[in-house]
Amino acid sequence: MKNMIQAGTSSAAFRFPVYIQSAASIAGKKEGEGPLKDSFDRIIDDPLLGKDSWESAESMLQKKASALAVKKAGLDTKDIRLAFAGDLLAQTTASSFGTAGMGIPFYGLYAACSTMGEALSLGAMAVSAGFGDHILCATSSHFASAEKEFRYPLGYGNQRPLSATWTVTGSGACIIGSDPPETENSPDSLRSGNRCAVITGITAGRIIDFGFRDSLNMGACMAPAACDTILRNLSDFGRTPSDYDAIVTGDLGIVGRNILLDMLRKNGTDIGDIHQDCGLMIYDNSTQDTHSGGSGCGCSAVVLAACLLPRIIGGQWKRMLFIPTGAMLSKVTYNEGASVPGIAHAVVIELMEI
Repeated sequence: MKNMIQAGTSSAAFRFPVYIQSAASIAGKKEGEGPLKDSFDRIIDDPLLGKDSWESAESMLQKKASALAVKKAGLDTKDIRLAFAGDLLAQTTASSFGTAGMGIPFYGLYAACSTMGEALSLGAMAVSAGFGDHILCATSSHFASAEKEFRYPLGYGNQRPLSATWTVTGSGACIIGSDPPETENSPDSLRSGNRCAVITGITAGRIIDFGFRDSLNMGACMAPAACDTILRNLSDFGRTPSDYDAIVTGDLGIVGRNILLDMLRKNGTDIGDIHQDCGLMIYDNSTQDTHSGGSGCGCSAVVLAACLLPRIIGGQWKRMLFIPTGAMLSKVTYNEGASVPGIAHAVVIELMEI
């Protein structure tokens, strides 16, 4: 009997749920001064993490988060069957160097800021197909390495428009598997009494291109993709927004959120009362001057680990639609005048009592 069942045009439901066994979050100094400062596992004050380059610093950030997730699950790296990880840098530099030395079979991913959704989706399918009892899903981003990669060196001192988001310095990692987390092996596993968080379904994102060409307005590039994925998720599973306690996008920020809600209303769907955005949750925009909010592969990953999953296992939410959003920005095609397409991968996470 198949565990993974196709649903609608682009979704899958798991007959037996995939358990989220642990989650780890490591954030930078600016993120550690925001509203979630008491929720992160660790806050790094040195943006270089003792390294000589921003890229090396981000690699270390992801390595620390991955190792912490493994430890919190009460496991060793030899117990991890596969790793799905990604970042924003060329050739997924942070992830390949970050997992080097851990000895875990590695699949490097790139879906821009939606990469955590892609990692959890692929990881859940791998667990469901029997390819591993423990799989690592991780992403990272770093403000300085992202600015250097896609925009301007920090020393240039360019002015950022109000539509711009601030790339999160942080890394989030989860261990997912076929069995519930065991509190006996690790008191830090993602379990509260008999409650744990499980992945019950996914909706694969499509590339949506509305022709936006503004690399400093990622929210506008990503909002159409988020709208498309949300509508397909509701259709594929035969649900309405009221079937979710929360619909949480990755990093649309203020601009992207407004566009998303407007597009959904024009399609007859209103999620205003239950929608949240990780990019708006991680910073206090009234005091931290991040303009439109937060973004980056690490944004949704650290918010998921530090804030969203605890709400599930704490019983505040019974079902959440987690939708990291990504702007597929290429510095090559962008400089050639091409547009910036968007993508959004959705993961259905539910409370389970065992």
